[in-house]
Amino acid sequence: MCYYKLDYHDVSLEILQPYLNAHPDSAIAINLKACNNFKIYDGKAGEEELKSLIELMDKSSQTFENDLVRHNLVVFRNGENALQILTPLIDVIPEARLNLVIYYLRNDDYINAHNLIKNLEPATPSEYILKGIVTACIGQINDSREYIKLAQQLFQLVEASATECDTIPGRQSMASCFFLLKQFDDVLVYLESIKTYYYNDDGFNYNFGIAQAQTGRYKEAEETLNLVQKEMYRNDYCYLSHLARSCIMNGRPWEAWELYLKMESNSDSFNLLILIANDCYKVGAFYYAAKAFDVLERLDPSPEYWDGKRGACVGVFQLVIADKEIKEHVLDVLNMLRANENSPQAEFIIRVMEKWAVDHGIKEI
Repeated sequence: MCYYKLDYHDVSLEILQPYLNAHPDSAIAINLKACNNFKIYDGKAGEEELKSLIELMDKSSQTFENDLVRHNLVVFRNGENALQILTPLIDVIPEARLNLVIYYLRNDDYINAHNLIKNLEPATPSEYILKGIVTACIGQINDSREYIKLAQQLFQLVEASATECDTIPGRQSMASCFFLLKQFDDVLVYLESIKTYYYNDDGFNYNFGIAQAQTGRYKEAEETLNLVQKEMYRNDYCYLSHLARSCIMNGRPWEAWELYLKMESNSDSFNLLILIANDCYKVGAFYYAAKAFDVLERLDPSPEYWDGKRGACVGVFQLVIADKEIKEHVLDVLNMLRANENSPQAEFIIRVMEKWAVDHGIKEI
């Protein structure tokens, strides 16, 4: 049990086996073996070990053993029946409260998670980490500096612990602290040190990719963000905006434009258009900047968007003349500019572009 508590699960199993050989009916020992297998492998491996204990339990009237097995089956089955089974066990098995909080977090029910943990005085690293996560979520939802600061302190206390400073949870906690402080170079120091353990973890890759993009490491950011598979993350605006920016900075603005086209029309798609328009303009990808400013102007006829569109259209024309852009794009920007024919500036630009197009044999399709 001591080795299990220290996360030395292989050692725990090795020492446990002789005891199980001598006491094959020991409920505590069977449960401990199941928990070790769960930690090393997965829930199915843990549940497989519990089968013999379930059979013993059916013949027994021991209430605590029944509760313990039912609790662990919820954990092994990734939260299945958590509300029905864990809620009555909150004051019976200490871990039941924490696992119910985890269930609420996985289902984006941050209010119930917070209600369960807000009065808990953390005593173990896992309690500090879980309370820090819930507090950070509530702080971000309510835009509360007070909660964000408290979450930072909770994460920092884990990493500052002599027993946790070099553990994976300890490094994750410090990365979370710096993430909340927006010190992304420091975030990367900690996440880089543990990335080999989380190659296929969507949550880790989401945070790692955003931190890379925030520090200008766009090539790595794009690779990391593309590892994310979960739709909930891939549809999130924060994910989309950092992936779009990485694509633009890596010289593939059309991929950022494709991300926009796949979105539903809402405030997030409008904000992504603004990002694409400005980032593409900044790096000289004027064709996609013009397309983005053109849509923005149609959605909101602001002088600012017209200024951006006009500059981007002229930028496309300049690149075409320099043979750095395909000639047919002149026709596209002409169509965009014709929506502004009442503007003397647009009229002049159109006239110049049309004459050049005729002189160079480019005809309307």
